[in-house]
Amino acid sequence: MDRPHPALLMFIGARYVEQRVAEAVAAAGYDDLTPAMARVAARLGEDGIRLTALAAQARITKQSAGVLVEQLERAAYVVRVPDPGDARARLVLIAPRGRAVQRLAREVEAAVEREWTAHLGAERMAALRDALEALREITDPYA
Repeated sequence: MDRPHPALLMFIGARYVEQRVAEAVAAAGYDDLTPAMARVAARLGEDGIRLTALAAQARITKQSAGVLVEQLERAAYVVRVPDPGDARARLVLIAPRGRAVQRLAREVEAAVEREWTAHLGAERMAALRDALEALREITDPYA
């Protein structure tokens, strides 16, 4: 049998973490957050982001990003505010409800990392992290 491509192996790990986070988020009462909404919200930082940049980073159309941001806004996970650098533009910012979900997601991600470290050992986990960070240099234009 052929060995799976490294990208497939990374995808499997990423989907595992995504599922663990989704389960914890739903169990905590945030059951209105869809995977698509969560993937877009995961791109939000402290300073906010314009919809066009959010769409580009999420690698979806501006229209799809707009629909997802509207859903996130209706569910009180994000707010849209005027961009102080351009009066014609608006920024998408994480709202307090969204911050609560982000904190929970980071806790689950940290738990999974501890589990993986226990399974692989600290040295192999550090090597895995180093390799993935090096790959990010050539795969993530938004890093």
